[in-house]
Amino acid sequence: MQYSVVNYKTVKENPIFRMEAEFYSRGVLSKGIFAAGSEIIDFVQYGTSKELNEKKLGYPTLRLNEFDNFFIEEPTKYCNEIDEKTFENLKLRKGDVLVCRTNGNPKLVGKSAIVVEDYPYAYASYLFKIRPKKSKINSATLVTYLNSDKGRQEIEKYSMTSNQTNFSPAKFKEISIPIFKKNLLNAFNEIIEKSFELSENSKSFYSQAERLLLSELGLSRKRDVPLDWKPQHKLAFVKNFSDTQKAERIDAEYFQPKYEEIIETVKKYKGGFEELGNLVKINDKNFTPKDNEQYKYIELANILSNGEINSYTENFGNELPSRARRMIQKDDLIVSSIEGSLESIALITEDWKNALCSTGFFAINSDKINSETLLVLLKTKAGQLQLKKGCKGTILTAISKDELSKIVLPKIESGTQKQIKEKIVEMYETKKLSKSLLELAKRGVEMAIEKDEKTAEKWIQKGSITLICGYGFSSCVHQKNDNKAT
Repeated sequence: MQYSVVNYKTVKENPIFRMEAEFYSRGVLSKGIFAAGSEIIDFVQYGTSKELNEKKLGYPTLRLNEFDNFFIEEPTKYCNEIDEKTFENLKLRKGDVLVCRTNGNPKLVGKSAIVVEDYPYAYASYLFKIRPKKSKINSATLVTYLNSDKGRQEIEKYSMTSNQTNFSPAKFKEISIPIFKKNLLNAFNEIIEKSFELSENSKSFYSQAERLLLSELGLSRKRDVPLDWKPQHKLAFVKNFSDTQKAERIDAEYFQPKYEEIIETVKKYKGGFEELGNLVKINDKNFTPKDNEQYKYIELANILSNGEINSYTENFGNELPSRARRMIQKDDLIVSSIEGSLESIALITEDWKNALCSTGFFAINSDKINSETLLVLLKTKAGQLQLKKGCKGTILTAISKDELSKIVLPKIESGTQKQIKEKIVEMYETKKLSKSLLELAKRGVEMAIEKDEKTAEKWIQKGSITLICGYGFSSCVHQKNDNKAT
């Protein structure tokens, strides 16, 4: 049993008057110079509480779903209930820091991301925006600290829990934030900039893979241009009654000519075509987790737009939700079955072997087409429109295993498959390095607090060179020349 003794006078005279034992059992930040959150803030603001939509109406609006480690992805939701003046006030500027204010999962409360460049995005009400005082701390260091173990201790100490955990701007002003010297601030800034550069590079590898595929299918004019073809949605069209009997569907959306257009385009592929059910094995069987074993669990919200898994829950089997029933293996592709989340498709790498995913996914794999090519195929319009066509239901609209099996896919020739796989592998490797640099930065913050700033600075410098060279990037040669550390 763990316990600590706190003097009643300490509790009574504390200006925020907290009586729960948990508040006084958190680790104490005792080394170095610290300032209250209120001392480092130049500006703080809540996001919009207006309703969001998926129809691309209004202004793009960020949610926690778009937090990718320390950075942000393009929003998938929009808000058309705010005016231009409000949007200009909410719009994100370079150097802003976004913080998650409230969530049902306490581990996500206080999660933060840096705005690396000006973005024409608003943000939702459960996030708040901070602009730190440049004379005190830079945004890179602040985000690194907030996402480190030391920062998490402070966030959890000052968070309030009822139905949901809440870490408001008022509570942010009470936490302790380390004040480092200029050299270390610059070191954190450089490592975050490098990590962001690598993160962006990883996206370009995915774009290259997509263009290779689209060019192969004849859906783009050249290999260096994006898809410019889009089938048209028609308001009126005629179908025979026999068509509805054959399909066992009577909803008009299912018979939209745009779906036939995309299928006919796929069928014209020079290498031939095949139904997905004949190309892959589909795993929709449930797995019962063992009560006393821990599992990584992946949900729809954990998937980024490029097919990367950016977060997960880890818990014992008896504490996981009832939908955590799909066991996945390396090289599986998990495909969302839920309309509204059909773009949530991810490749399972070695890191996720024997993890669990939601029953909202199908797990598929094939010995006829590699998983990397399947990933890109199903995320293009050729795949997404067919997935949408197959969805049916009332309260929860989804695609069934039978409808998934009917999707028509091109039998991509092996040479193109190999090129696509190389690009996707590069994407994952580059993103992995980006993440490793962020972990290095977090440990650097902790080291500066636990030991001293010079030790942390040297460790960051040496660690970043080792990581970059270890991944075989040519930039390590230049870094060795610029730094004495080896």
